[in-house]
Amino acid sequence: MRILHVFDHSLPLQSGYVFRSLGILRAQRARGWQTVHLTSPKHTAARKALAEQVDGWTFHRTPDAGHRFPILNERAQVRATTQRLREVVDAARPDIIHAHSPVLNALPALTVGRERGIPVVYEIRAFWEDAAVDHGTTREGSLRYRATRALETWAARRVSHLFTICEGLRADLVGRGLPSDKVTVIPNAVDLKDFSAAPIRDAELARALGLEGSTVLGFVGSFYAYEGLDLLLEALAKIRAQRPDIKALLVGGGPQEEVLKAKAQSLGLDGSVVFTGRVRHDQVNRYYGLIDLLTFPRHPMRLTELVTPLKPLEAMALGRVLVASDVGGHKELVRDGATGFLFKAGSVDALADRIVEAVSNRDRWDAIRNAGRRFVETERNWDASVARYAPVYEKLVLGKDVPRAPQAAAVKAPAR
Repeated sequence: MRILHVFDHSLPLQSGYVFRSLGILRAQRARGWQTVHLTSPKHTAARKALAEQVDGWTFHRTPDAGHRFPILNERAQVRATTQRLREVVDAARPDIIHAHSPVLNALPALTVGRERGIPVVYEIRAFWEDAAVDHGTTREGSLRYRATRALETWAARRVSHLFTICEGLRADLVGRGLPSDKVTVIPNAVDLKDFSAAPIRDAELARALGLEGSTVLGFVGSFYAYEGLDLLLEALAKIRAQRPDIKALLVGGGPQEEVLKAKAQSLGLDGSVVFTGRVRHDQVNRYYGLIDLLTFPRHPMRLTELVTPLKPLEAMALGRVLVASDVGGHKELVRDGATGFLFKAGSVDALADRIVEAVSNRDRWDAIRNAGRRFVETERNWDASVARYAPVYEKLVLGKDVPRAPQAAAVKAPAR
């Protein structure tokens, strides 16, 4: 079976989106399926080459759409992706076109799938309109928000099958009138080979960062507003009145980085918060090894209520203890007191109290670490998640009776 995946972006960029894509591709290849990969014009790592080899993977690229104005830009992206997808489809001759969020990838897939007689599936990782609200480019209920939501629903009704990453997204789609048997959850997961051993504390790095002898709260990832790192800083200011040994280590960067640095300074946290900036992926475990308690204080909003993140699963796989807000996306992953600690989302006091409780009860940590690791080993590994694609793929391929294109064209770049 050959699946053509249409992604927003890919390696060499690094993001939760990219790591999920890699987990899916590795597990699909392990099942003996062939995969082909196309990225949209939004992938910015390469603008000239029509294909790129990264870490042994071939990614076909779509040239820049060339517009920067709203609406015109999106229309240009769809046209460019559609044309490039035709070229790759005619060369690769896939059995299925598998488009991934956003809907700008689903629209070209539907067009080309209809033209070539190939079934199209669409995987929704988050709703585009909700992500735009967090980024500040629209507001919930605005004309743009409602139009984007309507477009998402329109595409969802026309693809052969829908996949989502969690039950929250699935419930929302069913609530829009989609048949429940048309939506399958492919949960976020981890590749256990990447998390075979807990990271070891690097004493030299701890000294270099000023964290020697401290209890370290931590976050590793992108600094978006919805992650709630502002709450973590406010909670830390309260906590240090009782526990001056507690510090925070924030690893990564993003849109909120300068805002957070200014907030830490205004709270008098100089010397108590370490901002590392972005670090290479192969160095991340050194920083994980310094963190005693990982924190995921996501704010309550549609995006976080509906979408499950990947980072808490990675934390469990590494045998780390975590504190997370009780938004819907976290409650699908964390059992309070068993695989981690939950606190009332949006409450600084609740976060501060939960952190103090957690660090004061280290005798419970081994049981929590073991339970978290068992959870990812048995339920949230990529082999188990990707197995859920099989019944859908097989039904679509075996039931397909539309004639294929008579001959294949050559892809405009090597795909070895």
